[in-house]
Amino acid sequence: MSTKNQRLDFLAAISGVMIALQARANGELSHLIGNGVEAALVSFGSGLIIISIIALFTPSIKEGARNLRGAVARKELPKWTLFAGALGGSFVAVQTHIVPLIGVAIYSVASIAGQTAASLVVDRIGLTGGGKKHITPRRIAAAFFTVFAVFISVYDRIDARNLSLIAVFMGCVAGAIVGVQRAMNGQINEYSHQSFTTSLLNFIMGTTFLVIFLSILVLINSEELVPLPAGPWWIYTGGVIGVIYIAFTSTIVQHLGVLTFTLFSVGGQLVGSLLIDLYSPTYGVQVSMYLVTGIAMTYVGVIVGGVNNSQGRKRLTHK
Repeated sequence: MSTKNQRLDFLAAISGVMIALQARANGELSHLIGNGVEAALVSFGSGLIIISIIALFTPSIKEGARNLRGAVARKELPKWTLFAGALGGSFVAVQTHIVPLIGVAIYSVASIAGQTAASLVVDRIGLTGGGKKHITPRRIAAAFFTVFAVFISVYDRIDARNLSLIAVFMGCVAGAIVGVQRAMNGQINEYSHQSFTTSLLNFIMGTTFLVIFLSILVLINSEELVPLPAGPWWIYTGGVIGVIYIAFTSTIVQHLGVLTFTLFSVGGQLVGSLLIDLYSPTYGVQVSMYLVTGIAMTYVGVIVGGVNNSQGRKRLTHK
């Protein structure tokens, strides 16, 4: 494996840690204000402010926007891919609702399962923009092994009397959403050539979607706006994490492929979940040998799916 690929694999793992941290921050904010959509809007809105300030002083972001306009005008990039940020907004809205209900660990199990299933599909059809990729039995086996490993990691926490099956299912849906979003961002980034341009577009679309969605909920009296709590400070870091995360993934995914990226990010997500359980646990969470064993098994799955992954990245001939 080349040094460049090793660096990309490491960054993919770091992005997994970001998922765990963002889930914890957004989930706690949602729990404190009792409104998951408003919490998602705060997260996305703060991210939009940050990336907009960066854009004002970064000519390359504006250049990336011009590249995108040109690609859309030439019909090289389908217009529908530009709405990847709306999927991101949906993902965060679901995340903020269910993390307080089932915790970061079980949420990770459900979302990783959804991501892996979606990754197999989007890699096969070439949605990343990097060309279609072979889905070999080895990669499928690695994906199933990883899903099984994350199940083992939280096996001792699953109590049917306290587990919301609807929340777990929505966690799977959230994972599938983020898997598709990564692929769309890979396509966008291929034409923008600027990761933070892709990030800016995501936050514009995601924030717009959440503003419209929350406004509808308020108008039909399904939700009401509530004052934001004074702290703790870390509950407002979801937007910052999102800016960095999207820039990471939009660049890495088109080189590694969605499935390989997902396998490495799973390891980072589990390590992040472990650190959260140790230093800032949700109610009822404790570190166990099941979790440690699951992390070890997950890295075995990463190795099985990641070694010689250049074969997995071989492009298929377009029919």
